[in-house]
Formats: sequence, structure tokens, C-alpha cells
Amino acid sequence: MAKTPIKDFDFYLPENLIAQYPAAKRDESRLLVYNRKSGEIKDKVFKDIVSEISPSDFMVINNTKVLKARLHGRKNTGGKVEVLIINITGDCTCEAMTKGNIKNGDRIFCNDYIGTVLDIKSNGMRVIEFSANILEIMENIGHMPLPPYVKRLDEEIDRERYQTVYSSRPGSVAAPTAGLHFTKELMQQLKSNGVSIVEITLNVGAGTFRPVKEPFLEDHIMHRESFSISKKTFEQINEMKQKGKKLVAVGTTTLRALESLSNNGQLIDYGNKSTDIFIRPGYKFNIVDKLITNFHLPKSTLFVLMSAFCGLNEIKNVYEYAVKNQYRFFSYGDAMLIK
Repeated sequence: MAKTPIKDFDFYLPENLIAQYPAAKRDESRLLVYNRKSGEIKDKVFKDIVSEISPSDFMVINNTKVLKARLHGRKNTGGKVEVLIINITGDCTCEAMTKGNIKNGDRIFCNDYIGTVLDIKSNGMRVIEFSANILEIMENIGHMPLPPYVKRLDEEIDRERYQTVYSSRPGSVAAPTAGLHFTKELMQQLKSNGVSIVEITLNVGAGTFRPVKEPFLEDHIMHRESFSISKKTFEQINEMKQKGKKLVAVGTTTLRALESLSNNGQLIDYGNKSTDIFIRPGYKFNIVDKLITNFHLPKSTLFVLMSAFCGLNEIKNVYEYAVKNQYRFFSYGDAMLIK
């Protein structure tokens, strides 16, 4: 069987369209509405979403909270070091990605805290034991882990804006960016209009930014992310789907979690799970009907997912329209609603 070249998922993106800061107000970013059946494209502002989502729809959101997971420090020698905490394995221990020549046994000094490198794993991840509780360290001296294409250091604005207004479950090292456009008022307006909103938790890992380096899709190994769906949410989603309501996934993180636990329009399980699902053209969607998402990187697994949801040529045309009309791309960029 012929393999799928990753170059098929490339598109032209001028660098000036990569958003470096969020819109002045969350719900005043732009919204491109795309209808998959008719091919119609509408230019809106995000707060117009209240007229695009009706009581015959329900929304599923990801309530994960971004950790202040980036630490700046120094080695014994005085050399600068950067630590990105990826996985908390104990009160004081973690797995982390590091910048700087860090060897096994090295000590890292971050303000008043000291980390000791206990091991270096085969994937390059460092196992580090800190002198205090890691959550406490991140809260006191941590920085927001802005994605690599935001070419600046984190600022005060990022503490609020690189976080959804409904974030409540700490655990992510990247934001579920489709949700960044919602305000509390907008959520309340949707609920007042009769739109049900249910929550799941998927902890977004740094792997979400990992580029596809292999020339063919089939050779790419997808990163694994943990998620949680409560029994109550499981029952609510299945009941609303049985009633014929359309599921609007807020973000690709939400979509991946739901699709990995569904079959024929129903969730088949709940609880604490993990997924490495790689959704690509030819995939049959089981439960998600509509999607709110941002604009994604060329040749990324997320653009591949979009190609599966809309069709490769179709999504390329939509992205070409977005580029021509100066939509802002990536985490702090504008949004799409795909109907």
C-alpha cells in the first residue's frame, strides 16, 4: 500500500501572520466559519459564535490548566540552564526537557531551589529531583511555557492569556488554544441560549509541537497524552448524542480524547486514560460533529487532523483564504469553526 508523503500537507505561510501576542480582547479575535457541506466561508468575530452554535449543539471543552513549567537556572559552573518540566513523577521529582549541557549528576540552581539530575533517559529527557515540592517551585519562580514559535520571553500578560478562563485542572505544558477565545460572559451567553457545555481534561504535552520529521505519515510515532472523562460527563455526552444533538469539540485536544474512546456516535468508556491516536485522511470520525480550533503549522499532525476532518484540498483552500485575508496563526492567533 502506497505511503502518504508529509510534503502533501505543506502550505505557504508568511512569518508575519504568526501571532506573537493575543488579541486585545479574547472574544474579539477573528473567527472563520467554514461549512464542510457547502464549502461556504464566513468572516466573523469570535463573539459571533453565539449565533453559530444553537441549542441543537452541545460543546465539550478541555479544562486543563497550564503549569508555569519553564524554570531558568544555572549550573555549578555558572552556565545558564533552562528546564521545561514535562511530567511530575513525585512531590519533588520530574522528567524534564533541558537546554544547556546538562549531564547525569549535575546540580541546577534555580533561585533558592536546587535540582539534581538523577538520570538521562534514552529520549533525552532528564530525571530531576528538586529540593522542594515541584508545584510550589513552579508557582513561585516558574514561567509560562510559551510555544517555540512565539519569539519572545513570557510576560505578565501571558499568565492570564495563555490560560483559558475555565481552566481548573493543573497538568499541561501547552494551552488548549481553541479555548483561549472564550470569556466567562460568552460562556454564560451560550448557556443562556440553551447550549450545554461539558468538561473533560486532557493534559497537553510538549509533543503537540513536535514536527513530523519522517518523509511519510505512516512512519511518524505519535506522542501520548493523558486525559480524564468522568462518569457524569460520559453519561451526558451519550445522552445528548442519542437525542440527536451535534457535538462541538473545542480544540483538537478535546477531539482526540473523545475520538479515542468512541464508536458509532457513542463514548464506550470513561475514567483516566491516555491516547496516542493519529488522525489522518481516511479516518472515520465516530462522535465529533463540529470543531472549534486555531490555525495550525504546515506539515504538523494537527494540520493532518484538519485534512482528515475537512478533506486535504478543501482545508488547503480554506488556509489559502485565511492567509490571503491576513488571519493570525497558531496559539495566539485567530479561530475557525468547522461545521
